[in-house]
Amino acid sequence: MSVTRSPSDTQRAEATRGAIVATAERLFRSMGYQKTAVADIARDLGMSPANVYRFFPSKAAINEAICARIVGVLGERAWAIARGPGTAPDRIRSFFRTMQRTTQEMAFHEQHMFEMVAAAMDEHWGVIQDHVRSIDTALRHIVMDGQAEGCFARLDAEATGRLIHATMIGFCHPVVVRQCMDDDLPAMAAHMAEFCLRALRPDD
Repeated sequence: MSVTRSPSDTQRAEATRGAIVATAERLFRSMGYQKTAVADIARDLGMSPANVYRFFPSKAAINEAICARIVGVLGERAWAIARGPGTAPDRIRSFFRTMQRTTQEMAFHEQHMFEMVAAAMDEHWGVIQDHVRSIDTALRHIVMDGQAEGCFARLDAEATGRLIHATMIGFCHPVVVRQCMDDDLPAMAAHMAEFCLRALRPDD
């Protein structure tokens, strides 16, 4: 005999999951994700570690949930540009500028979160793979608009989106950004955007 959960039970479960993620994120920001244990999260919430594990099967699952929230900010901004107003070239410029600025802000002001995203990329967490695909697709969307406008060459839009994304590594990959803090990253992003736009122009 199956047991059907009532809406109130589901809402309570979602509220508890949300509280766990919010508490874990706050502790991650102050202590770092590696130093924060499930026991720390449980203690802050006034519950047992076993209760936390009812909602998340592992500490890694909590890590991924928080990482998804962090990179989700980038994804939301990327798609706001991709679907927003302006010509395709202007949206490419805005895309590069926004990705660079958001990544650098994280590097300077959210060090613990920045370190977690760097580890997630290095260790190929699933949430990062989803994020990369989302950014690739947002760029494909702009490329297709540019092709429809007649200002971009008729290249494979999906492959082109991935290639454009790859040119952002110098100012969007956490490990590379950390190594290039003394460089003029905004200028690098602006120049790379123009480089890509030249490559996208249709043949005369």
